[in-house]
Amino acid sequence: MSAPQAAAAVPGIWRRVWSMLYEALLLFALAFVATWVFQLAAGTPVIAGWRLRLLQAFLVAVFAGYFLWCWLRGGQTLAMKTWRIRLVDVTPARALLRFACALLFVPTGVSLLWALFDHERAFLHDRLAGTRLVLSP
Repeated sequence: MSAPQAAAAVPGIWRRVWSMLYEALLLFALAFVATWVFQLAAGTPVIAGWRLRLLQAFLVAVFAGYFLWCWLRGGQTLAMKTWRIRLVDVTPARALLRFACALLFVPTGVSLLWALFDHERAFLHDRLAGTRLVLSP
């Protein structure tokens, strides 16, 4: 970790929560478009059975692609840029681990609860992946 990254301020919990809510809106739009593309490719607007499981896997892959591309190209998604938050100490393996852990812990609220008690206020998915969030200029 470089000296500027070590000295960077950690964004507050509320800033990160608002960023996550904004991210949820963006993911909803991304899921809407991805589902539409999937329905076109499937040739039917009705998705059930095995096609539903395939759609769910496709959406996870689309979300993973979005997050990994953003995190590895500058450490920020659109929501993170808006709320001036940057992901640091990120590598491809750490980004993938962060995504997988966030997929498990963010929807349940466990990651946020962890941050309330963590000595650096880090989310659980950041702690497990070895990444950090800092305020960006």
